Amino acid sequence: MNNWKDYLTKYRLWRRRWIYPLISLSVAIGLCLSTPLPGKAIDLLPLIFQGVQVIQLSNISDRQEIELGQQMNDELRSQDVIISSNTAITRYVDQIGQKLVANRDRRNIPYTFQVVEDDSVNAFATMGGFVYVNTGLIKTAENESELASVIGHEIGHIEGKHALKQIRQSAIASGVATLAGVDRNKIVGLGVELALKRPRSRQDEYDADKRGLNLLTRAGYAQSGMVSFMQKLISNRSVPTILSTHPNSADRVKALQKLIAAKPSKSNLGLDTNTYKNTIRTYLR
Repeated sequence: MNNWKDYLTKYRLWRRRWIYPLISLSVAIGLCLSTPLPGKAIDLLPLIFQGVQVIQLSNISDRQEIELGQQMNDELRSQDVIISSNTAITRYVDQIGQKLVANRDRRNIPYTFQVVEDDSVNAFATMGGFVYVNTGLIKTAENESELASVIGHEIGHIEGKHALKQIRQSAIASGVATLAGVDRNKIVGLGVELALKRPRSRQDEYDADKRGLNLLTRAGYAQSGMVSFMQKLISNRSVPTILSTHPNSADRVKALQKLIAAKPSKSNLGLDTNTYKNTIRTYLR
């Protein structure tokens, strides 16, 4: 009886290791062979060697998104992005982030919040739950509600799958997308570039604001923090880094004010400036 169970276990491991990749590869080759125009034919050899590294962005799973986000995180760490080793400030940011995502829609996505050692006022997100906040932005915020509003906005980008949509558009525009999909490494490269350099679309910014405001409100934070922080960025004499990738701030403030007026909250949670400044001063000594 035990020998029979051992046989079944070995068979299942063998099937998982060989059959599924072969099926994926067969599908990729089949798609290539079905290309209707000879002038647009796909080179089969690179796809054969890439095998399951080719990903179809139109129907990517949550698991694949998380794996890509992890790869992007590794790539960011290998570049000039310095992830803080300060456990106190990282824990503080993570506590705020986890409080916000407790009310998220995408329950299958675990969130990771990290602090970047950088004095520029910036925050960004990739995909698969990875959110980054610069120390410069933490110091610029006047209270916890303002900081939470920025984190909520970045969560909104992931909840709305904005990076995935922009990566797909960029892959098609740059010609790296094929009928079979896009090479995983190219997706990672595009995702990193998008997070650090490319501006979000107007539509994505409004959507992330709306989602972020909903998360902020559900978590009990004062809604005014989102508006006050954005107004602070606009009035800043030197243009903050975050405005290069998060445009249309003046219009976004008006849109947020309308959203708040439609569903106001009386909460003042997170507006205590003295407590926040003392906390940040302690953590970022």
